[in-house]
Amino acid sequence: MSFTTFSQSVEKTVLPERFTFPFYYQPHDIALIAIEQLQRDLLQSSLLKAHFIDDDKTAGKMFGVLVVQNKEGQLGYLSAFSGKLSQHLIPSTEPLNAPLQNCHQPIFVPAIDDSFESDRIFTDTQKEINVLNLKVNDLTTELEIPKLQAELAEQTTQYNHKIEGFRQNIITARKIRKDKRLHAKNNLSEREQSVLFDELAKESVAEKNAFNAFKENQLQVLELTKKSLELANAKIIALKNKRKKLSANLQKAIFEQYSFLNALGDKKNVIELFSSLTSDLSQQFKAIPSGAGDCAAPKLLHYAYKHDYYPVAMAEFWWGKSPKSAVRKHKQIYPACHSKCQPILTHMLKGLNVDENPLLMNPAEGKQLDIIYQDDDILVINKPADFLSVPGKNITDSVYSRIKLAFPYATGPLIVHRLDMSTSGLMVLALTKDANKQLQKQFIKRTVTKRYVALLSGVLSNNNGTVDLPLRVDLDDRPRQLVCYEYGKPAQTYYEVIHRDAENTRVYFYPKTGRTHQLRVHSAHQLGLNAAIVGDDHYGTSADRLHLHAEQLTFIHPATGKELFFEVAPDF
Repeated sequence: MSFTTFSQSVEKTVLPERFTFPFYYQPHDIALIAIEQLQRDLLQSSLLKAHFIDDDKTAGKMFGVLVVQNKEGQLGYLSAFSGKLSQHLIPSTEPLNAPLQNCHQPIFVPAIDDSFESDRIFTDTQKEINVLNLKVNDLTTELEIPKLQAELAEQTTQYNHKIEGFRQNIITARKIRKDKRLHAKNNLSEREQSVLFDELAKESVAEKNAFNAFKENQLQVLELTKKSLELANAKIIALKNKRKKLSANLQKAIFEQYSFLNALGDKKNVIELFSSLTSDLSQQFKAIPSGAGDCAAPKLLHYAYKHDYYPVAMAEFWWGKSPKSAVRKHKQIYPACHSKCQPILTHMLKGLNVDENPLLMNPAEGKQLDIIYQDDDILVINKPADFLSVPGKNITDSVYSRIKLAFPYATGPLIVHRLDMSTSGLMVLALTKDANKQLQKQFIKRTVTKRYVALLSGVLSNNNGTVDLPLRVDLDDRPRQLVCYEYGKPAQTYYEVIHRDAENTRVYFYPKTGRTHQLRVHSAHQLGLNAAIVGDDHYGTSADRLHLHAEQLTFIHPATGKELFFEVAPDF
């Protein structure tokens, strides 16, 4: 049993009216109490502490809590981890003589799939696949195929050698016959010439017939070997197709074990939930991300529904060392990932009264765009924080839509560069096609100078420096970015400290490149400044806003050729 009672009184804690929206949330107080209790148990478990805290080589893991009520109305919580853990770290049974909250070894909910059935399916099918692998290996490396390939190569070499010998003999014989004809014309009578010429003609025909018969015989030998080789290859293709079908069936059977309940009692497996992502059946399994269904949130909800617990609130946090690529901080709370969890949790939350999706709300409502500079060619604006540069998937209100409405006769595409929705500050827009073209050239050549100001949640030791960390998108959790030396694009940021206090550092940023979330990742990542920007809800913790502002902008006017400089101070 994985139901954990609270070790402190929670009677005075007001419960939420609606369940947590898992992809963007501030954890409720009752969820924070559960997290604190679970983290104490994680720390007091000698096995888990040694694995996650003491071992420098082991990266941390996402853990989650789901506050629930049981049938008797008692409040408690369930705990889970994302992915898998070594079996020796997970207790197989609950301690018999100690309350759960005092056992110091958390009891986690099990995986979604029926492990026994999955193991049986995997073992039985894998035995068949292994037999096929041996047969394919025998044909391709040890027995029939290599022997036939060697035989065909030898026969082909001999055939070509004999054919060439035949041709040389024919050429020699032809020359001899030619000489005989010339000699006969000068030395023999017409009757003698006629007899000789007939004999030479018959000799020529006989040679050709012999040559053709030899070729036909040799080609038949080659053809027999080729057919044997084709049959052997056909056997391999058949074996591989059978193996492929078995593998696909195995994959399908395992995916079908990942079936998820929702609050209505409906159950869907991972294939059904991800099938809407592609209409190509051959790509159906490829559309399912690796590890889908193994995250903490689906495990928690499925266990709650299965055992008649009523979900109250949920939160997930990172525990342990930061990974090398993603930005993850010990004890910090994070939302559920999109690529793996969104189709699953969208189904699992049906029937629950869930908080509204804040990502569907227009954060720019009631905000104004300040025009700093305007002429016939360009605009320079001060974009507020939480204001889209261009229309998004669900929200159209943006710098582009506002300016398009205010300047309906503008001939340019308007947008030259972008700022993240959460970032405030200066943007230049083009009102003509030519202005857009000229400004884009400056951005591409990196002759535009930008200075950002940011407040970091940490105290930097160096006064200045350069962060050089290549970035790419996190395919499992867009739009977050990862540090990736293999596939990432180069990204460099020069920084300069302006001011420090006991908890924060104010800095200037001079980005040399303009990658998505560059300043945010370079600030938060352990290989960067290791101090997230205050209010960064992607890589740090939420606040009233993201404390990042594009303060200065310098560029050449696309029409006059004069250098323009703009500066607007931040509101933080």
